[in-house]
Amino acid sequence: MNDFPGDFLWGSATAAHQVEGGNTNNDWWDFEHNPSTAARESSGDGIDHYHRYVEDFALLSSLGHNAHRLSVEWSRIEPAPGEFSRAALGHYRRVLTALRDAGMTAFVTLHHFTLPRWFAARGGWLAPDAADTFARYAGRVAAGLGDLMPYVCTINEPQMIALHGYLEGYHPPGYTNPVLWRRAGEALLDAHFGCVRAVRAEADSRTGLAVQVPLLAPARDDDACRGLYELMQYEIVDRYLDNLTGPDAGDWLGLQYYRKQWVDPASPTYFAAPPPGTQLTQMGWAVHPDGLRLMLHHAARTGLPLYVTENGIATGDDTERVEYLRVHLAALAQARSEGVDVRGYLHWSAFDNFEWSEGYRPRFGLIAVDHDDDFARLPKPSAHAFARVARTGRLDALGTP
Repeated sequence: MNDFPGDFLWGSATAAHQVEGGNTNNDWWDFEHNPSTAARESSGDGIDHYHRYVEDFALLSSLGHNAHRLSVEWSRIEPAPGEFSRAALGHYRRVLTALRDAGMTAFVTLHHFTLPRWFAARGGWLAPDAADTFARYAGRVAAGLGDLMPYVCTINEPQMIALHGYLEGYHPPGYTNPVLWRRAGEALLDAHFGCVRAVRAEADSRTGLAVQVPLLAPARDDDACRGLYELMQYEIVDRYLDNLTGPDAGDWLGLQYYRKQWVDPASPTYFAAPPPGTQLTQMGWAVHPDGLRLMLHHAARTGLPLYVTENGIATGDDTERVEYLRVHLAALAQARSEGVDVRGYLHWSAFDNFEWSEGYRPRFGLIAVDHDDDFARLPKPSAHAFARVARTGRLDALGTP
C-alpha cells in the first residue's frame, strides 16, 4: 500500500528574488547594499532563473515533480505606483505557460518578502493604504494571469515578515519595535483578506495564505517564560490561524515548517539557544520532525485543506537532507493517517539559492548551482531520492538510510 495517494501533489518551491537575479527595484536590493544591515551579500544574478525557467521546469518535471511553487516579482510588475508593466506580465505569462506545459500545477505567490521600492518608501505594510495598494496589484495580476494560476498564495509568511522586519531587524525595514511588530502583523492579515477578494473578482484561482509555523515551547517552566511563550504563540502562529474564518479566509492553507524554538524572556531575541546535543542546520535551526505532524494538526482547526508549501534543511551534507526528508515525510504521512487533510508537499528549495540576509551560504536545494560554470544545474542524490517518492507515493522509495 502506498503512503500517499495518486493525486497527491509533489514538488518544490522558489521565490523570484532568490532565483531570478537582477531585481534591483525592490526594498531587498537596497537592504543588501546597505552595509549597516544584517545582509551578508547581494542577490546579484540569483541563479539566472529569469532566463532559464524553461530548462529549470523541464529538469524538475524529469525529477518527478507534478507541482511547483514560485513567486512573481511585484517591483517588476508595478515599477511605479499604478504603473503596470505589460512586458513583466508578458514574461510571467510565458513562465507560467512553460510551467503548465511541463506538466506541473502552479502555486503562484504574489508577495514573497520583497516590496517595490516606492511602496517601501511610503511606509510599506504600515502605510494607511497598504492593503488597498496590494489588492490593486493582486487584481491586476489575477486579471492578466489568472487562467494560468490554479493556486494563488497571497502572502508568504506574514508572521516572519513582521517578526524579522519589525521586531528583530533582520529583514527590511530593519526595525526593532514591539509595537510596530504587532501593527505589521495586523496589517498583513488585512492585506491577505483584501487580496483574496481582489483575486476572486478577476479569476477562478484558489487562494491561500502560506504561514511558517515553528513548534514553540517555553525554555523554562516559570511564569515569565510561559507568559512570553503565550504571547509569541499568538503573534507568530495563532493570530493567523484563528483569524482564517469567513468568506475572505481563502480556499486552502499553506503550512511551512522548519524547526522547534524555545522562548525565553532572558534572551535579547526572545528565543533561547537550542539545548546541547540538538541537531542543527546551517541556519542554526533545531531539527524536530514530529513538529511537522503536530503543527499540521494545529493548522487543521482552520477547516481548510492543507498543503506543505515549504519544508527543508540547509546543509552541505546531502545524506543529511535525505534523512531529513525521510523523517519529515514520515511525520506528514502519520498526520494524514490521523485524519489531517494534507494534499501536497512542496520542498524548500528546488535549488541552492539566495537565502535573504544569509546570502548564498546556506544550501537548501535539491539541485546545486555552479555559479562559476554558467550557473550549471547539478541535481543532488536527494533530488533523485525525492523523485522516487514522488513517482511511487512510497516512503521506502527514498532508499536505504
